[in-house]
Amino acid sequence: MREAAVTGPDVDVLELPELRLDSGATLRDVRLVYRTHGTLDADRSNAVLLPTALAGRHDDNRWLFGPGRPLDPARHFIVVPNMLGNGLSSSPSNSRPPFDGPRFPRLGVRDNVAVQHALIVDHLGIDHLRLVAGNSMGAGQAFQWSVSHPERVGALLAVCGSARTSRHNWVFLEGVKAALQADAAWRGGWYERQPTAGLRAAARVYAGWGFSQAFYRDETWRGLGFSSLEDFLVGFWEGFFLDDHDANDLLCMIDVWQRTDVGATPGFDGDLVRALGAVHARTIVMPAEKDLYFPPEDSAHEASLIPGAELRVIPGVWGHFAGNGSNATDTAVVDQALRDLLEHS
Repeated sequence: MREAAVTGPDVDVLELPELRLDSGATLRDVRLVYRTHGTLDADRSNAVLLPTALAGRHDDNRWLFGPGRPLDPARHFIVVPNMLGNGLSSSPSNSRPPFDGPRFPRLGVRDNVAVQHALIVDHLGIDHLRLVAGNSMGAGQAFQWSVSHPERVGALLAVCGSARTSRHNWVFLEGVKAALQADAAWRGGWYERQPTAGLRAAARVYAGWGFSQAFYRDETWRGLGFSSLEDFLVGFWEGFFLDDHDANDLLCMIDVWQRTDVGATPGFDGDLVRALGAVHARTIVMPAEKDLYFPPEDSAHEASLIPGAELRVIPGVWGHFAGNGSNATDTAVVDQALRDLLEHS
């Protein structure tokens, strides 16, 4: 079992004795690691929630806020919860037997929202979130918050993510999983060491999807400090997958991604139209022009189902990585959306 490294100011842990999961299983000794920035107003009206993305940790969301930015800790109380399965919060890699490794209970996006709800409402005493915003899987959690608890969310920003994972997206993720599990060291998840060959292979599958065709055609990766395409594939992509990411943790989070669907929320009987129609939040759905996971046409459909929602497309070649602070131009577009939402929420 790995011990989650939790250090630094404003980092805390919510502990729950158990959480009954959507799957019917029970997650015991639940730990939700989170970081806060700023100060909660006396009337508790300035709270903002920023869920993390696949393999993201709390500090990876710093690109969304800062001094003088639309989302500013001087004015907002920002809560960044680490997604279950990410290696800090309860995960296959840090759970005790018999629920460790591949025996870790199967999670869903609503399980993440349930434990975050316990943090926000029960632990911090916040009844209403001024904004819930996230990118990629963080966007999926933001959508789910707005469907599960519409009365608690004032504004929703979904960047490069979806309310329901498309079949094409699901198939892409099957390739990532298959590459990782093909490593002989995998051993059905009971590996004695990390399956590094599988992680490197999964990274190469991911590499063709994370950025757009134009990003590679224009050799935009050179601006990130890489001297050749192979240098980029090894240094950026393989480095990302090998950087303190446990294989079972990655598979746990990928499984959540594959099964994300707000239509499956209790009371909606699988009906995406009714689920998104129940959203009360002022909403901006923000895909990237060349995102291969979450193309603008899919986002346009979901936005059309949310009352009053606006679709804004991030232009450029960065693909999915337009939505995670990789470059200043795209971040400025996201900042404008945050500014507009916060002014009216």
